[in-house]
Amino acid sequence: MSTHATRNHGIDVLRGLSILLVILHHTGLRIPLEHTWLGTWLPHRVLDALNYNGYEAVFVFFVISGFLIAYNALERWGSLQKIDVRAFYVRRLARIAPCLLLLVAVLSALHLGGFDDYVIHREGQSLPRAIVAALGLHLNWYEGHTGYLPGSWDVLWSLSIEEVFYLAFPIVCLLTRRAWVFAIVLVLLALSLPFTHAALVDNEIWQEKAYLPGMSAIAVGVLGALIAWHVRQSRQWMNIALCIAGAVGIASVMLMGREVWTLVHDAYLLILVISAACLILAMHWRKAAHASSRLPGTNWLQSFGRLSYEIYLTHMFVVFALVRLFKAAGGNIGLGYAWYAPIVLLCWLLGWLVARFISIPADRALRARLMKLPLNHGELVSTN
Repeated sequence: MSTHATRNHGIDVLRGLSILLVILHHTGLRIPLEHTWLGTWLPHRVLDALNYNGYEAVFVFFVISGFLIAYNALERWGSLQKIDVRAFYVRRLARIAPCLLLLVAVLSALHLGGFDDYVIHREGQSLPRAIVAALGLHLNWYEGHTGYLPGSWDVLWSLSIEEVFYLAFPIVCLLTRRAWVFAIVLVLLALSLPFTHAALVDNEIWQEKAYLPGMSAIAVGVLGALIAWHVRQSRQWMNIALCIAGAVGIASVMLMGREVWTLVHDAYLLILVISAACLILAMHWRKAAHASSRLPGTNWLQSFGRLSYEIYLTHMFVVFALVRLFKAAGGNIGLGYAWYAPIVLLCWLLGWLVARFISIPADRALRARLMKLPLNHGELVSTN
């Protein structure tokens, strides 16, 4: 089986950059870079871009995941309308369930053990209900109604959105029957993003974590996969134009978020996800043309991208532990920037260990048991 979409260096780098921004965001909420000595040397706009684009990075994840899963389905079955529902669900289950179940078990034990960073204590929340929300793929809805859960639970909001989309994905593919009808549904869903995001302004948590805005971003990725499937190669000038447009769009949202918001309001997320899709398409077409998409010095980011699911689920354990160690060591905020490197490195290491000893073996075992499906390591895709 071809792995054009899944073993693309450029896409993995974009995925790695996204997970890095998530780590920096959750670290920055606790050790803000602008309060360290870097704040006297670097513009606050740059430091804020590093610390406060975790939410935007998740939307880039959604686009990447939509593209990879849809393109893999097209390669596997030749058409989304011929998708094998059972095989599709088995692959999602094998990829998602082992780490999710282990995470919920560990978090439950830490809650019962009374560890401060993991205790669910808000009024109206409970451990059994959080477990149901996490495994029932509605943790985003649960937080919208009861408030934020502790950080290691909170990251599961995006998984709830993504997996509900993919529960419906093969069924909608089969029901629409014609590719152009499915494409229209995707376009309408994608264009609804600014409106669904704006409609939820009365509930900040629900506005950030509601199903439809996240699904709109995934739909943009699926549309990108359909374009890539039907247009197998692109001219060099088109790739260059897409790269520039994508990079400028993403940089504008992440570096000049306030200004972009003032101009377009809730459409800023639509700009972000379309820009991400432009970059993904350009990198895909470069690989299809056997042109190198490798950027010097980015192999480490590619590694982060390959491990993005494992890192996403586990990074808060590292953040909580090292922030506590930072405070125990005196909490010198001026030197706070020095804690970022070990946090990032340990997040990667923990993600690698989980992938090496849990994700990959469990994926193999479940596929072999449920459908005798082979596992290609490059097929492991980003799931937030």
